[in-house]
Parts: sequence; structure tokens; C-alpha cells
Amino acid sequence: PGANGHIPPECATLAEVLVEQGFSTAMVGKWHLCAEDEMNLASTKRNWPVGRGFDRFYGFLGAETNQWYPDLVHDNHPVQQPATPEQGYHLSVDITDKAIEYLDDVKAIAPDRPVFLYYAPGCAHAPHQVPREWADRYRGRFDDGYEALREQTLARQKEMGLVPQDTELPPVNPIGTPDTRTGPDGQPFPPLDFTRPWDALSADEKRLFARMAEVYAGFLSHCDDQIGRLMAYLEDTEQLENTIAMLVSDNGA
Repeated sequence: PGANGHIPPECATLAEVLVEQGFSTAMVGKWHLCAEDEMNLASTKRNWPVGRGFDRFYGFLGAETNQWYPDLVHDNHPVQQPATPEQGYHLSVDITDKAIEYLDDVKAIAPDRPVFLYYAPGCAHAPHQVPREWADRYRGRFDDGYEALREQTLARQKEMGLVPQDTELPPVNPIGTPDTRTGPDGQPFPPLDFTRPWDALSADEKRLFARMAEVYAGFLSHCDDQIGRLMAYLEDTEQLENTIAMLVSDNGA
């Protein structure tokens, strides 16, 4: 409440702090840290990445974008994507190319200067778009349905020691269903806020939801492959042992 979507100027970003310590800074991928009234060429751009401590930026300003035809910005101006999907274009590949290009540039110009790279792919936020062959790697993996799969996942987590052995799953619908409660202010319970039993779905619905999970998993694996490509570059250029990599997930989605 009371927030206006703008980062207060007295609140420094990590990039702004590191620039003052002599770092070269760059960002590729998703920004989503400026209000809608700032996401246009007539704005001051003070809360665009290059206005908040990043020397270079290549990516998109909003919460999400098309992975095949993204709304790209390079530094502080819109640009066209370098290829088409028919030519093999995908945003995750593109930003990885730009990240490697940036690291090459810094090492060529100032090899002893420390570097901060913020790599923020659009994956696995919507829209879930990935080459078909990556989604097809998971074909059939989710056919048992979400109720069975969550039981299998918890069992594996216990086996791996990731959660305590007495961990229990919450109800599939922890806040209720239309049969057990109403929505806010006594209105009907929102139909999209509960999960139907897998066995109650039609064959077409089961196939749809299983395919959605296959696409999501493929999207995540494709992104992981690109992160691997970036890490391989650091290893090949003998920078990996002098690099701190921090992985932060977006809202647990």
C-alpha cells in the first residue's frame, strides 16, 4: 500500500554499489524494476538498468516477453532481434550470447577489472515457449497426474535428505473448494483457485495438463543448458575458479 512502483533514488542497487568499488557491471535478461510509466522512450530512463548502475544492458524491461519475438532493449534503446525462430532464435540463447560477448569485451579492454554480471533469463516465467525437441524429452513423464507426482517428489526429497522424514504434504486445495467455502465477501469461490482431482479430468484435459508440464520442464532444461554454456565459457577462459556464482529463484514458481 502506498507504493508507486518506482525505486527510491536513495535505495542503491547492487550494481550501483559495485560500480563505486571499481566493478564493470552488465545485465542480460529480465529487468522488471521500473514502473509502466517509465517503460517508453520519452521517460527519463532513470530506473532502467543503465540508470541504476549497469554499464551495459540487453534484455526486456517488463515482467515477461515472447521468447521467440521478445521486446528487446540494448542499453537504453529498443532493438530488433538478431534472427528469427526459423533461423534458430530463442531469447535464452540470445542473452547467453550477449553475456559471453560482454565478458569477452571486458577481458579484452580491462583484464584485471572485477566484473559483476546479472544474468536473468525469462525462463521459466510465462509464456512457456521452448523448441519442441526439449519439451518432447519429457513426453509421458507427467502422465500419472499431479496428485501422484507430488507424492513421488516428496518421497525422493526424503530419500535425498532434502526434507525431514516426517514431512507431510498439505491438502491439494489448502484454502478449500467451491463445495466447502465461499470466496471473498461471500461471493462464489473463484473457480480458478482450486485444483480438480486428476481422476475427474477428461482424457483430453489430462493430456493438456501433462503436455503443459512437459513444456515447462523442457523450458527449464533448455535454460539450464544455456547456463551451462555460460559456465563452460568461464571454464574455457580460465575464469571459473575466480568466479562466485549465486543462483536465486524467482517466487518459487
